[in-house]
Amino acid sequence: MKSRRNFFTNLLGISTASLLPFSVFANARQPKINLTAIKPKRLKKGDTIGLIAPGYAVKPEVLEKAKETLIKMGFIPFHTARILWNHGYFSNTDEERAADVNDMFANPNVAGILCARGGYGCTRIMHLLDYELIKNNPKVLIGFSDITALANGIYSETGLITFHGPVGSTLDDDYSIQQLENVIIHPENQLLIKNAVLKDDELLNNPEFDRYNITSGKATGKLVGGSLTLIIALIGTPQEIDFTNAIVFIEDVEEAPYRIDRMLTQLIEGATFKNAAAIMIGVCNGCDKPAASGSFTLKEVILDRLKPLNIPAAYGMSFGHVKNNFTLPIGINATFDADKMTVKLLEKAVL
Repeated sequence: MKSRRNFFTNLLGISTASLLPFSVFANARQPKINLTAIKPKRLKKGDTIGLIAPGYAVKPEVLEKAKETLIKMGFIPFHTARILWNHGYFSNTDEERAADVNDMFANPNVAGILCARGGYGCTRIMHLLDYELIKNNPKVLIGFSDITALANGIYSETGLITFHGPVGSTLDDDYSIQQLENVIIHPENQLLIKNAVLKDDELLNNPEFDRYNITSGKATGKLVGGSLTLIIALIGTPQEIDFTNAIVFIEDVEEAPYRIDRMLTQLIEGATFKNAAAIMIGVCNGCDKPAASGSFTLKEVILDRLKPLNIPAAYGMSFGHVKNNFTLPIGINATFDADKMTVKLLEKAVL
């Protein structure tokens, strides 16, 4: 009996690490320290733009509209057959969607990449991307919503500056097109980005489109962020965002105030969000819908969660699931003025 006890005691004394599969260590990634930013080449008229759908499937008419817009902007649209084959609610299988991203970066004839639409799916392919290939073939990558995972993930893994901007299905208004061109075609060293002018009475009377200061002040840091839901989805993954000294931009769509509350609380209680330099929130379209009477409004939730951080913050910036959109380069140094509600890019985002 004693020998049996000794056997189990010795067994339990074996290093836990030695009992784990080798793949656990092979797949573990070291934290990225002092990441060197890589700027892609600026786009120019006549360039070929690759269209991808790394998440949800794209309707043929939506794809055609995106191609028409690119042609009007002076670009040549291109896509592979992968974008046309639906797989459940995805545009294709995980492997094929990842292959499309990798191939667009590898293709020497493609100058830039525009996501045709958002929709869930990017977090499923992050481990399938060839980050070394992407790093060695830097290109402009544009998108928002679920593309938050792709854009921030690629930046965190490679240092490549990516662009939180319209997707093909939303790039259809003069303001968004001008904002995009200002950043990726005609960049300036000191580009001041201002909110769009709201003229529609329906928007002016919608509290979700209110513009208000949360905490006064001005701060400088690197831009990171995107969809709040996707920022949360990256927590615990190798692509989790480091918010230290960053200007964090946040937006979301069709999320009830209590869900916004829950996600902001998770960020606040996380490792680095308290160390952010500033927070700018876009339009949270469809989010001011309390689940029951007596609930908090969206504004009450945002003020309650973010004001105690005591860093410059404001709500109502022109980005999100709305018509008029900024193009915000992830990884670029910028200054955010919470009182004037402006963002100044301190450097060109493209070469």
